[in-house]
Amino acid sequence: MYHVLEEYVSMLKMEEFFMIRELQQKGWSLTAIAKETGFDRKTVRKYINAEQLPRSAKRTKQTSKLDPYKPYLLQRIQEGTTNCVVLLEEIRAQGFDGKSTILKDYVQPHREQPKKQATRRFETPPGQQAQMDWAEIGLYEVDGRLQKIYAFLMVLGYSRMKYFEFTTDMKLETLMKCHMNAFAYFNGIPNQVLYDNMKTVVIRHTPAKIRFNQKFEDFLAYYGVTPKACKPYRPQTKGKVERTVDYMKRNFFQLRMNRHLKR
Repeated sequence: MYHVLEEYVSMLKMEEFFMIRELQQKGWSLTAIAKETGFDRKTVRKYINAEQLPRSAKRTKQTSKLDPYKPYLLQRIQEGTTNCVVLLEEIRAQGFDGKSTILKDYVQPHREQPKKQATRRFETPPGQQAQMDWAEIGLYEVDGRLQKIYAFLMVLGYSRMKYFEFTTDMKLETLMKCHMNAFAYFNGIPNQVLYDNMKTVVIRHTPAKIRFNQKFEDFLAYYGVTPKACKPYRPQTKGKVERTVDYMKRNFFQLRMNRHLKR
């Protein structure tokens, strides 16, 4: 009995194979089947005598430009880094020349998806509100000695315009100076600034009463700004600046530190 040649098997479609078998079972001759199907007599005979069904040719596994970098990416993800902007710069430094889309598709399943209570998004009209917060950056050498570095961040609620300023402390005088610099940078002053319950701003926050630092409140009053404190343990109420803090820590500063270390 003839054995099916593998190259022929991969070329024939399944329905053509069964058609040849069906015609043969109906009593058609090899010549008639060959004329009907368009195959030569030798091919028709091989498929009539075949012991197995045709097998489709095995598909060659497609490789991705990202494959050589996946072990490194997996290690970085396990360390807690899932920011694709940071990861893309790191693997590009190693030779990756692909697009960011395949990186995002690879990282997405590894991202944590904590279930959070839905928070109603609150938008403010132009000039109405800004949000402010501090971010602790870490220890860095300043004037020949290690010091803690902080970032003052203010975001305009409507335009999302941002102002950053790095400082070595979070004292009241520094806070006020940063506000003045931010107002100058924005070339305008919002009617209201939203804060969390930092001690330099909010002395007491109860459901019945909010007490602001009098010196700081007087400072804001000079500019016609009304302070507003978000609810305790509800950072979502100033989500615009919270996202800016996250960007500062995970993206902006990481990228610059990576570039500094490569020098």
